[in-house]
Parts: sequence; structure tokens; C-alpha cells
Amino acid sequence: MSWFDFDWVDAFTDRAFGGNGCAVVHGGAALSDNTSMAFVQETSLVECTFTGPSEVADIRVRYFLASREIPFAGHPTIATVAAMRSRGLIQGNTLTLETGAGVVSIRLIGDEIEMIQVAPQFGAYVPADLVAAAIGLSQDDIISPPQFVSTGLPFCVAVLHDHDALRAAKLNVEALRDVSEMAGFSGSDMAEPFLVTLKGATDAGDTFSRLLLAPPSPPEDPFTGSATGAMAAYLWKHGLMAKDRFTAEQGYDMGRPGQATVTRVGPSDAMTGIKVAGRGHVLMRGQVNLPEVSV
Repeated sequence: MSWFDFDWVDAFTDRAFGGNGCAVVHGGAALSDNTSMAFVQETSLVECTFTGPSEVADIRVRYFLASREIPFAGHPTIATVAAMRSRGLIQGNTLTLETGAGVVSIRLIGDEIEMIQVAPQFGAYVPADLVAAAIGLSQDDIISPPQFVSTGLPFCVAVLHDHDALRAAKLNVEALRDVSEMAGFSGSDMAEPFLVTLKGATDAGDTFSRLLLAPPSPPEDPFTGSATGAMAAYLWKHGLMAKDRFTAEQGYDMGRPGQATVTRVGPSDAMTGIKVAGRGHVLMRGQVNLPEVSV
């Protein structure tokens, strides 16, 4: 038997059952891909993390979906640090994480956990009609040219006209394949569009977003920290966000409200990073037995 300590953390929230959940398996970075993906599928969560020793940072973090390993993800980063802090594993108020997207710097500011995502990379534009078909909307519902942006993980950012369009969006997996092909994705991998409106879900918010997911992931992600960084970079680059620091909201219509504070590093035409900060609530902890899973 292979027993590991784990914490189940709700990220980008300060209360139980808000934000986005992530199970953090301490010392599990050496587990096989198959075992890690099977664990994610067993939890019914979108992503889980597995930690281990690092030669280049304070700790190594591996990020898994039910279908594959990914280089980086936002809410699991918040969850991982919240779990470590709750166990007394962090000394001081700074930390570095070795991820597949490089070393990520963390700063603890009171109850908030702030991660500095890498400088945004702006990829290909995607025809609005392709994105509209993938989310079941009219091309007129999209008010700015959709574009792939990455601050560690690529997303197709699409700005929608209003909350009505945001709430009406429904994923068409077959049409999504056309968008995914433009990102160089293959097989079962998908490049789901990150949908954003320029009005918060509450008076405290500046943006309200959704991320619809293709199987085998759950249908929708309650809060997406990596996409929030990419979305913020897009808004600043295209002159759609006047503030240097703003509040992003997601998950409210799912009954899992989440908020992040997003801050630009550098000028809008030469960003060197994106700061994304949020809270984490440790919901449960225990041990899990993870035997190796064969192909």
C-alpha cells in the first residue's frame, strides 16, 4: 500500500464550498501519470496537484487533469500553497514552485496568496465565427477578436457582449475541435475558450467569466486562475481594462463564487508578468492509498 497525506482545498474563496476545489497530494510527484490521472477522475475535480522535492525551487508541483498532465494551473497553485501553509510547511512569506511552465514565485499577503504568472505570450487570433460555433452563440455576441494567450497555459480568450450571452453559452465539442486545431492540440486534448464580460457578477467585480470544459473533465470550471491571468493580459493589451489592478469573478452562477485580484507587472505593451492573488479554504484532509495503475 502507498499512503499519502492530502488536503482538499477550495481556492479563490475564503469559505467552504466556494471557488474551485483541488486535492493536494503531498509527496506524490513521483507517482505515475496513470495513477495521477486516475486519482483526478476519482475525485471528480477538474485538477489535482502532486508535490515533491525540487533542485531549483522550494518545492516541485505537478498538475493533472483527468486526461493529461498540464504545465501549470492557477487555482491548484493557490490550493497547494494554502495546504502547505495550513500544515506549517512554509517559512516566511515567500515561496518558489517548480512547475512545467517554469519557476513560479509566491508571496503571502495576510490571508491572500499571490502568484506571479510568467510574462504573457500572445498567440494566434481565432476567427470569431469558429469560437461562436464552439460556444453556441452568434458571432455578434463576441465584441473583440478572440486570441490565444498564455501565462503558463494557453487559452482562447473571447470577450462577450454581456452577461446574457455569457450565461447562454453552451459548449459544442465537435465545433471546438476546429478551435483546438488552431492551437496545435491533437487527439482528445481541447482548447476551451475562456469567456469574459467587462462587468462583474457583483458590484465588487470588474469582470465575470466562464470556462466550459470538454469530457472527461466536469462540464464547467468554477474558477480558473491560469485563464484569469491570460484574460487579464488580453484585456490590457487590447485596451479593454483601464485599471492596473482589478477584481475578476467566476463561478457565481454555479453556486461557487470565486474572486481573484489581478495586477499587471510592467506596461500594457511590455508586460513582464501577471500577479493573480486569492484565498484558500482547507475543506478536508486525510490520507489516500494510491496504488500504481497500469495502462
